[in-house]
Amino acid sequence: MKKAFETIGYRVMMLCMAMTMSIYAFAQDQSADVNVSKKTTTTTTTTEWYAEPWVWVVGAIVVVLILFALLRGNNSSTTERSSTTIIKERP
Repeated sequence: MKKAFETIGYRVMMLCMAMTMSIYAFAQDQSADVNVSKKTTTTTTTTEWYAEPWVWVVGAIVVVLILFALLRGNNSSTTERSSTTIIKERP
C-alpha cells in the first residue's frame, strides 16, 4: 500500500514538473516580428466623491455632533422645581 502512494505521489510530482517546464518554455518564446508604433492616447481620470479627504472630515464632524446630541439627552435646566412644605399646627 505504501508503494502505491509513493508511485501516485511520484506521478503527480512529475506531472507538475512537466507543466511547469512547458509554461517556462512558452514564456521564453520570442517572435522575430517586432513592430514599434507610437500612439498618443488621452485618458481622463475621475475620482469618486468618497475618495476626497474633506468628505471624511465633514462626515466625522457630523457623526460627532449627532452622538453629542443623542448622548446629551433631554437634560433641560430651565425646568422649575417647586417644593411644598406642609406644617401641621397643634391646637
